[in-house]
Amino acid sequence: MRRRGKLLIVDDDTAVLDSLRMFLKYEFERVETCSNPNLIPSILGKEDFDLVLLDMNFTAGINTGNEGIYWLNEIKKLADPPMVVPITAYGEIEVAVRALQEGAVDFVVKPWDNDKLTSTLKAALELRYSKSEIDRLKKKQSQLYRDLSPLPKIYRGTSRVMEQVFSAIQKVAVTDANILLTGENGTGKEVIAREIHAQSIRSKGPFVPVDLGALNENIFESELFGHVKGAFTDAREDRTGRFEMSDGGTIFLDEISNVPLYLQTKLLSAIQMKEIIRMGSNERVKINTRIISATNKDLKKMVAENLFREDLLYRINTVEIMIPPLKERENDILFLASKFLEEFAVKYGKPTLRIDSRAQKKLLRHNWPGNVRELRHTIEKAVILGESDILGAGDFPLVPQSIAFDMDEPIKLEELEKNAILRALEHYMGNISITARMLGITRPTLYKKMKKYGIRT
Repeated sequence: MRRRGKLLIVDDDTAVLDSLRMFLKYEFERVETCSNPNLIPSILGKEDFDLVLLDMNFTAGINTGNEGIYWLNEIKKLADPPMVVPITAYGEIEVAVRALQEGAVDFVVKPWDNDKLTSTLKAALELRYSKSEIDRLKKKQSQLYRDLSPLPKIYRGTSRVMEQVFSAIQKVAVTDANILLTGENGTGKEVIAREIHAQSIRSKGPFVPVDLGALNENIFESELFGHVKGAFTDAREDRTGRFEMSDGGTIFLDEISNVPLYLQTKLLSAIQMKEIIRMGSNERVKINTRIISATNKDLKKMVAENLFREDLLYRINTVEIMIPPLKERENDILFLASKFLEEFAVKYGKPTLRIDSRAQKKLLRHNWPGNVRELRHTIEKAVILGESDILGAGDFPLVPQSIAFDMDEPIKLEELEKNAILRALEHYMGNISITARMLGITRPTLYKKMKKYGIRT
């Protein structure tokens, strides 16, 4: 495809401007002329130009080129500056050389040769596109480095249900099928998605996670599909979307049930057509990416309630893998606890830690509504705060989901109250006002109880 680009010509000689415009208007998408260099900032502020053909002298009788050098440096200060090609008289070659040293890409001598002028400007345009592509790739790489923060190591466990999950992973990973991961919060859906990617033929490509539940509707399209400069008020530069970033690899669409119905059409189109259109652009960009989605909702029920598109569900759900909650993996609780203990004991310099039998019973009795994520956080917190090499039941302040008395460790009302306060404070990030309100007590009452149980935030 021929790239035409936009050209701005700046020269105080209107005859020169007319001649250049008439000749070059067939070579470029747009040619704008300007006889007053003081208008350069406003022109470039309103519209993006790829090239500026810049005269180097604007004051009669002066041929030092200082004016041109000044405007060259002003143009270079822009966030995404166009390529500058100076045009100067034959006897002012030294001025052109100075301009090259200051950042111009080439120069044209008056009177110009039409063929040489065209080839010079076209070469500068290609350089402009190459630079833009390099910048785009650098931004893409930077975004990927931010996204590729290490996740917890995957531990398979010993339960039969997890053996079935990993059997399914091995079967689907080697295909290019779109996968839907379902399960409660904290079951490790992103960890599983990364494992599928690691075992796939796309493993050397990028893995790009997107938390759709955290995306504001106003930035949804820009985040997924990207935008060009000027597409909306705050679009000060081009941005590559997550689909483009994942080209050749895998995109992980987490919490896909949170996508508003009216935006699901755009998502479906991108997946179905395997192409995206950046906001503010008409150019279609082909994408080659595998889709792994995840949700903790019943999408079939949402389809029945007209909250989720049925055709989108079919597109993302070639294969569904359900990740079981931890309460259905009782055999894995102590196994995972021991693995997390080993991990955090090394991380925090406490290599001799172990969990005593009463603490193990407490871990097994807990319902784990936060699943593996909650268990991991619980072990890490105990390792950090534990004052002994042996972690006891008191090092795990869990709120039982149901009252089940155990003759080895009877549950007292005071312990339940203390654990309820600890749990609420942890959940509401130590905010006393919100914690008191959610517990149904006043702030002074909460302070008294915290003092009673020796709880500090």
